[in-house]
Amino acid sequence: MSASRQSPTPFKPAANRGTQMDPQLLSYYEAIERASVDMLSAARAGNWDEVVKLEGACVLLISQLKHAAQEPGEDKAQASAQAQEAARVKSRIMQRILVNDAEIRHLAEPWLQDLDDTLAGRRQTLH
Repeated sequence: MSASRQSPTPFKPAANRGTQMDPQLLSYYEAIERASVDMLSAARAGNWDEVVKLEGACVLLISQLKHAAQEPGEDKAQASAQAQEAARVKSRIMQRILVNDAEIRHLAEPWLQDLDDTLAGRRQTLH
């Protein structure tokens, strides 16, 4: 991110029409949500290499989100007036991400147990 602050882009995702949330921050939340949906699809297909790859992308996006959220905001009065709606939007996105994460973990449990068994020598053959 550059040190000089550019004016916000007119980007307004469909999920956020009508709110005044910082579009850059919202775009990070939405990108993380999309990555979690892609991770879930890969997990359902048993493509664990893709899950790991997408998890790395999520880590990078989260890091970028944290950095962007620390940048100086616009007008403090305007920001406080928007904070409640922004919190609701972020909360809905985060809830969907957590639901996806829970299902990914559920799908990964048998695979992780097989890996544990194999590494512990409890299983002689892989299926």
